[in-house]
Amino acid sequence: MRLDFAQPWMLLLLPLALLPLLRRRSDTLDFPSLAWLPPDRIGRVAGFLWRGFAVAAMALIVLGLAGPGQSGAQVQRTGRGAEILILMDRSSSMDATVHTNGLPMAGRMSQEPKAKVVRDLLSDFVARRPDNRFAFMTFSTVPIAVVPFTQKTDTVQAALAASAIGRGLPETRMGVALLAAIEEFEHRSYSGSRVILIVSDGGAQLDEATRRSVHAGLAREKIGLYWIYVRSGPNSPNLNTETATAYGLGEELALHQFFKTLSTPYRLYQVDDSNAMAAAMAEIDRQQNFPLILHERVPRRDHGGAFYLAAMLCCVGLLACRALQLQSWRTSP
Repeated sequence: MRLDFAQPWMLLLLPLALLPLLRRRSDTLDFPSLAWLPPDRIGRVAGFLWRGFAVAAMALIVLGLAGPGQSGAQVQRTGRGAEILILMDRSSSMDATVHTNGLPMAGRMSQEPKAKVVRDLLSDFVARRPDNRFAFMTFSTVPIAVVPFTQKTDTVQAALAASAIGRGLPETRMGVALLAAIEEFEHRSYSGSRVILIVSDGGAQLDEATRRSVHAGLAREKIGLYWIYVRSGPNSPNLNTETATAYGLGEELALHQFFKTLSTPYRLYQVDDSNAMAAAMAEIDRQQNFPLILHERVPRRDHGGAFYLAAMLCCVGLLACRALQLQSWRTSP
């Protein structure tokens, strides 16, 4: 990482560090004849060290005053998990109710909106995976990228909570949403498992051009696909039976059949109530637990203390040279 300075104008004082190189009259000793002096190699080395320590001490102090540090630094660490883009259906059908099992009173069954049950389960899923990178996108008529890829799970939690505001539109355009989700992975370095997690209660009949784009995009970016298909009731298509409607394949079954032709991993979770949704999320949690390289952005790191410490060591070297310096040739009678 490149070094920057909080107060770069202090660097104008750096030329002052050259002052110790100027010879002073007081540094000389009187001697009647230089021819009588033997070669003083140790003295030359000591003189070089004396001036070197002095120059370095002054330069390091100036650099420390300039506030050296690293802004926008990133540290690399490893974890376990995946890069997961949550693609959540916010069409009006998700406001319909779904059975909620497992209440304290045995045998009781209540109903809550599918979107609320999904939000709660996704919130628990995100909270259990602190090492993951998450992105969050909703869709109905058009896809809306709410949160780009981030390691800040509190941001994703806030986005999930905000998805409860308002009601969805009646149309579900799955093809456009999938293409937008794939684009979120583009121009990102591959650091581990990649997954698009679709949570929807409906499907779509994709045209041939969209099918080719989705197929190629998932393969190019190495993205696996999970679809949590939330059935609205007994009248909703059962994708496990793979039966056709009177007019051919239904939208949900057609989408499922297309996903099965993908060259990247695909898994369907068909759920009818909150317990089945929780089991599906738990299984995804167990499956997507691979090594993941994480690059975490950290606050600016100040390195001024290191420069001051180095300057102090140079001052200690100056004191050592001073203690060894011969002050006079004269000896007491």
